[in-house]
Amino acid sequence: MIGGPGAVHGEPTEASAPRVGGAASAREFRVSLARECGASHSSNLTAESGESGARDYDRTMVDFARSPRSTLGVEWELALLDSRSLDLTPAAETLLADVAEYAPEFEKKIVGEMLTNTIELVTGVHTQVSTVAEDLATAMGAVRKLTEARGVELMSAGTHPFAQWQSQEVRAKDRYLELVDRTQWWGRNMLIFGVHVHVGIDSRDKVLPIVNALLAYVPHLQALSASSPFWGGTDTGYASNRAMMFQQLPTAGLPFQFDKWADYEKYVDDMLTTGIIDNINEIRWDIRPAPHWGTVEVRVCDGLPTLEEILAITAFIQCLVDDMSARLDAGETLPTMPDWFHNENKWRAARYGMDAIIIENAEADERLVTECLADEIERLSPVAERLGCAEELHSITSIIERGVPYQRLQKVFGATGSLTEVTRSLISDLRNSYS
Repeated sequence: MIGGPGAVHGEPTEASAPRVGGAASAREFRVSLARECGASHSSNLTAESGESGARDYDRTMVDFARSPRSTLGVEWELALLDSRSLDLTPAAETLLADVAEYAPEFEKKIVGEMLTNTIELVTGVHTQVSTVAEDLATAMGAVRKLTEARGVELMSAGTHPFAQWQSQEVRAKDRYLELVDRTQWWGRNMLIFGVHVHVGIDSRDKVLPIVNALLAYVPHLQALSASSPFWGGTDTGYASNRAMMFQQLPTAGLPFQFDKWADYEKYVDDMLTTGIIDNINEIRWDIRPAPHWGTVEVRVCDGLPTLEEILAITAFIQCLVDDMSARLDAGETLPTMPDWFHNENKWRAARYGMDAIIIENAEADERLVTECLADEIERLSPVAERLGCAEELHSITSIIERGVPYQRLQKVFGATGSLTEVTRSLISDLRNSYS
């Protein structure tokens, strides 16, 4: 959804994240940010005109805490449903209290999110996709015991097929209440669920080239994960309505492309100084540097209905990032494309899903996204073998053959005409994927 308090690669918690409040100055806040989110500050004396003296100013310095190369962490948002109506239910606080009482060893792995109808599973740090699978399955088993006792079902998709955003409750946390207060109608509309994948980066110098190069793969990831064709009981005509919704928030959507870390620091400083953000985690890009825990975080994907799909996409992302890291080590320059191509690709993938014809490169060559995916799976196969995720990467092929999430949902609706049955299929997909 918006970005939870997970512990992936050492992410700061809600409690520790710095805030701006009352009459606190921008400078005071940035000092707080330095302590909590990995930014430091250098005070400099800069001469004004001629003999007029000097003035102090702060510039935000964003430190990047390197992680071992290609380590992994995953955050999986799950919707909580009433087992009778299959509508969303505000059960998160009750379930989190149950976790604290009956399964305290999972308190950092089963956490809350912006809405009280959502929980999030957060893995530890892993080197292989197979152990991510074990981590998620174990946490899922623990939460399933608690939800069954409460008459709550679980599902994951970009959004709930028929739930109404007006009926949802926001958790009583300052960061969420302030977001809704600022963004109003759009903020209240954030009835969305996603999957976030962190990949460790071993050098700050690699971060921005990798973020920029990964933008070319937004349509691949968007199309593969698209699972939100229905919104508030309406067929939107989009494979991923979530993609269109989430980018309405300030600082969400596709990232800017920066060539130098100092330019990224200047952007962060400008955002803080002008009050656009209160802390660095409020930069909610689809792909973003995660400086505090030394990763690149890929946030493009809709909520995924099955564990198999999460692992397949995690393997794809890990292979892409590891390959880019190796190419940078070899002295290569990673390819980039103009922002207008990236914007168009995101829209095409959200609208047409697996039928999208995407722009492949700066020369404006175009191909069907499924053809691009097939080539990427073949190209990355040696990387996957080395990383130990070949099976998960190649499962993308079988997922495409039987239908990616939005296609399966449309098929159920076409056969039944019932969004309740569409929702029931999501519940079954999730339950069958790990049991």
